[in-house]
Amino acid sequence: MLKYTLKRLGWSLLTLWIIITLTFILMHSVPGNPFAKEGPMPQGVYDNLQRYYNLDKPLYVQYFLYLKQLAKLDFGPSLKSSVITVNDYIKNGFPVSLHLGAQALVVAITFGLILGVVASLHHNKWPDYFSMVLAIIGISVPSFILATVLIHYIAVEWGILPVATWKSWSHTILPTLSLAMMPMAYIARLMRSSMLEVLGQEYIKTAKAKGMSRSVIIIKHAIRNAILPVVTVLGIIAANLVTGSFIIESIFGIPGMGEMFVKSINNRDYPVILGSTVFYSTILIFMIFIVDIAYTWIDPRIKLTGGSK
Repeated sequence: MLKYTLKRLGWSLLTLWIIITLTFILMHSVPGNPFAKEGPMPQGVYDNLQRYYNLDKPLYVQYFLYLKQLAKLDFGPSLKSSVITVNDYIKNGFPVSLHLGAQALVVAITFGLILGVVASLHHNKWPDYFSMVLAIIGISVPSFILATVLIHYIAVEWGILPVATWKSWSHTILPTLSLAMMPMAYIARLMRSSMLEVLGQEYIKTAKAKGMSRSVIIIKHAIRNAILPVVTVLGIIAANLVTGSFIIESIFGIPGMGEMFVKSINNRDYPVILGSTVFYSTILIFMIFIVDIAYTWIDPRIKLTGGSK
């Protein structure tokens, strides 16, 4: 177990280093400079800014200086603020994004599994059709369109929930639903197909022949094995929900990292873009790493060495 964990950790660190390197190169390959929006400025002022932020140094020097900063968990200063660093942006924005993403993840997993199980147990009947229609809508309709529809009817027309901002629990409901709909639909379809496959296996028929109750067969045997494909993708889904709420945060005026990231792109704020990308990538890689380890706990048949079964 330890050898496998260390191996996966090594690959995760290598992947993160590749992402950091590629992002750094791509950011500095884009034409222009981050001070273009400041308007005309004396050449001396411009040179001082370049020197202060190390932008006058060769690219490889900037790269190694940035790696040195990252080793100390310092994402550097923002080019657009003299008092706020990238670490401050992350400290202020990530708890909000995490709250929204975690809440959406719970909704997506809970209702996705329920819809998938119900659909499989009532195959080709109205619960199956109803669940799959919801899944198709969730996959087909982009989150920003769903968010707009929810705001128009639930918040504006009916006045049931507040429109935007991030002040109370009621303010989180609409953005949570908008963000959770697509992963919920994906989980429901995946769980349905997996359950249908499992329910047709010989050991399920054997369990029925032994006189086991339907609830025991479904919970103890069917769901436990059918949920494995869902667990495989949960890491990516969780990371995407936590880090991929840019549009939803902008629509609902949520002060999370998504809003910060969008502004940093418009302002060409290199440290904020790089810091956000590295931070998001770390979360994604970490979640995949956790799922790899958890997968072996759920299914003891998986061996940790050599990749053999």
